Amino acid sequence: MIILALDTTTRDGSIAVLHDATIRVERVGDPSLTHGQRLPGELAATLAAASVRIEDVDLLAVAAGPGSFTGLRVGIATIQGIAMAHQKRVVPVSALEALARAAMNADRTIGAWMDAQRNEVFAAVYAADGRDELIQPLSAAPEAVLNAWSDTLDLTRLTFVGDGATRYEETLRRRIGADVAIVTPPPLAGLIGQIAAENPSRAVLPHAIVPIYVRRPDAELARARRAALP
Repeated sequence: MIILALDTTTRDGSIAVLHDATIRVERVGDPSLTHGQRLPGELAATLAAASVRIEDVDLLAVAAGPGSFTGLRVGIATIQGIAMAHQKRVVPVSALEALARAAMNADRTIGAWMDAQRNEVFAAVYAADGRDELIQPLSAAPEAVLNAWSDTLDLTRLTFVGDGATRYEETLRRRIGADVAIVTPPPLAGLIGQIAAENPSRAVLPHAIVPIYVRRPDAELARARRAALP
């Protein structure tokens, strides 16, 4: 089974082509360009590097969020267009789940943290195997996340992964200790493709992809603030 996977939750993002769960080609995007500017060319280049035509692809996979709202919309719309044009199904994957896979280990629970901007992180907790979600995603300040998790988790037994964890490393070390485990995030497209390879039953028709926002888009929040003004 040939899988084409796309992640646009971050500014650079990534694209991967897999044969079953084996990554054949994975490329990180050029962050100096927007996803809309570079995606068509980067998708074509990645397929060419893998010696795969779009007609050869059996399954598509896409990061459904959370992440940059604009990036999510562009990435999902791109995959939807390919899926509709070539009559293919799509596996939507949480970027937080993909991050957890990058930190899978023998016995430590995983805290996946993505930089959500505005001094917040998107965060969720997964079992050590990176598969089972133990605490649902939320968006909050790092300290607020740790406070919420400390009621049910031993924070010293967590492995943290993601650009949110690296950005707020000082907060984690101050709260948990200097030896807190932090994993630098790899590109996510390959991991997203591997999750799709393991879970083809998650595939949906392109119109059924539901973005995972976790928090409301900035535009909606701005409208709500204006509506609350006297």
